[in-house]
Amino acid sequence: MYHIRFHGRGGQGIKSAGRILGTAFFHEGFEVQDAPRYGAERRGAPIFAYVRAARKPINERGVITEPDLIIVADDSLMPIPAAGVLLGAHEQSVLLINTTEQASTWKERLRFPGTVIALPAAEEGKDRAELQYTGAVCTGAAARLAGVITRSALKQAILDELAPLGDRVIERNLANALDAYERMAEHAGCVTEGQGVPADPYHPPEWVEVPFEDARVSAPAIHAAATSVEVKTGLWRTLRPVIDHGRCKRCWWMCTTFCPDSAMSIDAEGYPEIDYDHCKGCLICSAQCHNHAIEAIPEHLAGTGKAGGGRP
Repeated sequence: MYHIRFHGRGGQGIKSAGRILGTAFFHEGFEVQDAPRYGAERRGAPIFAYVRAARKPINERGVITEPDLIIVADDSLMPIPAAGVLLGAHEQSVLLINTTEQASTWKERLRFPGTVIALPAAEEGKDRAELQYTGAVCTGAAARLAGVITRSALKQAILDELAPLGDRVIERNLANALDAYERMAEHAGCVTEGQGVPADPYHPPEWVEVPFEDARVSAPAIHAAATSVEVKTGLWRTLRPVIDHGRCKRCWWMCTTFCPDSAMSIDAEGYPEIDYDHCKGCLICSAQCHNHAIEAIPEHLAGTGKAGGGRP
C-alpha cells in the first residue's frame, strides 16, 4: 500500500493535490483513500492531506503516521513543529521538497534517514500562498515518483477534479503538473509500497485523570480574552506587514480598528504596533492605511534590514 502525505499552507492547493493524486491512482485500478486535515481555513495556515492507494481493499483509517512519500509544498514549514512534516519518516521514506535549496542541503540539515528530492520553488520575493499552481506541481511530481501512474491517468484526474473551474485553470494546472511529471523522470518509481499498519499491537493511550475543579477555573470560556495567547498564529504568515514610521501619521483608528485579530496596539507615542506572534498576515491594515505607511514584505526577509522604516 502506498502511504502519501502532502504538507503545505492554505491557498497552495494541497487539498486539491490530494484529490487529484487519489483520482489518478483510481484510474490505474487502485483502491484509494484521500482526505485533507486542517484547522483554521485561512491562507497561510499549515495543512496536510493524505492519500492511501492499494490493489486490495484498504482497512486502515485516520491520518498516515508512517509515510512512504512526504511532499512539502513550502519549505518554510520545515522548522515549525506543529506542521509535523517529518512525523513517522523512516529509512524507506522519500521526502520531496519544493525549495530553492539543494536536496543534499536538506538531507544534511534534517538528518533525514531516507531519500530527499528537491523541486524548484517559487520565485523569491513572492507570497507563496498566492501561487495557485503549487499543488499541481507537487501532484505531478508525486505521480511520477510513485511509478505506477501514467501521464494519461494524471491528465484525466486533473480534468475530473478541476472541471468546475473552467478551461483556463485546467490548462494551467495541466501544464504545471505534466512539466513536473517529466522533470521527475530520473526518480520514477523510487517510492515503494509500505506495509499496512496492523491492528493487533494497538494499545489505547494511558489517560491522565484530571480532577474537576471549580467551574470558575476549569470550565471553557471561549469568549473570554487571551484564551489562545499560546497559539502562535503568526506562524501562518507568509507576508509580514511592516510599519514605516516616517510615513505614519498616527491615525491609528484606521489600521488597528480593522485588524480582525486585534494584533495591533498603540504605544505611548501614539504609533501602532504589531504583535507578530499573532499577526496572520492578512494585510487588511496595509489596505486601510491611507498614507501607505504599512508595506508587505516576504516573511523570509524579516530581520534582514531590507524593509521597514524607522522612527522619524
